[in-house]
Amino acid sequence: MASVLVVEDDQFVRSALIRHLTEASHTVRSVGTALEALREVAHLRFDVVILDLGLPDLDGAEALKMLRGITDVPVIIATARDDEAEIVRLLNEGADDYLTKPFSVEHLSARIAAVLRRARAAGSAGELPYSTVLRVGGLAIDPLRRQAELDARPLDLTRREFDLLAYLAGRPGVVVPRRELLAEVWQQAYGDDQTIDVHLSWLRRKLGETAAKPRYLHTLRGVGVKLEPPQEPRP
Repeated sequence: MASVLVVEDDQFVRSALIRHLTEASHTVRSVGTALEALREVAHLRFDVVILDLGLPDLDGAEALKMLRGITDVPVIIATARDDEAEIVRLLNEGADDYLTKPFSVEHLSARIAAVLRRARAAGSAGELPYSTVLRVGGLAIDPLRRQAELDARPLDLTRREFDLLAYLAGRPGVVVPRRELLAEVWQQAYGDDQTIDVHLSWLRRKLGETAAKPRYLHTLRGVGVKLEPPQEPRP
């Protein structure tokens, strides 16, 4: 059983989702606007949010960005839009899954269960010694507090940037295959390598490096990515 927030302005769809999720033993609250959703999430704890994109006050994509600014609650996008580029963009911006309407209740329930398994697995990992601060050269990453510093200066990272950096920092000097990054950081069995390249580009910018002149992040073409401390200049 999970605590679910349904963000949907269509009253018919909203009522159907509430009925079916309640029958599946979930606790459900619902709102019809993005601002109401933000207020709910700010004051109450939810296990998952079902977010429509066509909201009357604010586009769901903007609502997702605002949600990610205040919470890490898993978000499943549920919308009639089926543009692949938009789906990839929303997943990159913090959505945990994406469902295109119309979908069956069984399909939604399976997606909720999968998202909750991943969230609980991540929570369990945070209770283990892995929560100690990871240090690679001048980088310090605290997975439990979700804080990262470079040379004692805080890094302003998005949720996915932090997850990617922390995963690589837990394996310093090891070349991590792209398929593994997609599976462990994005929880996707398959995907576009461009997703990883875009986030690596953003991370490099914040670490003060470039792909041509890497300091920490090194890409091995056709193999994967590794994080290692900068090499000391030879005398």
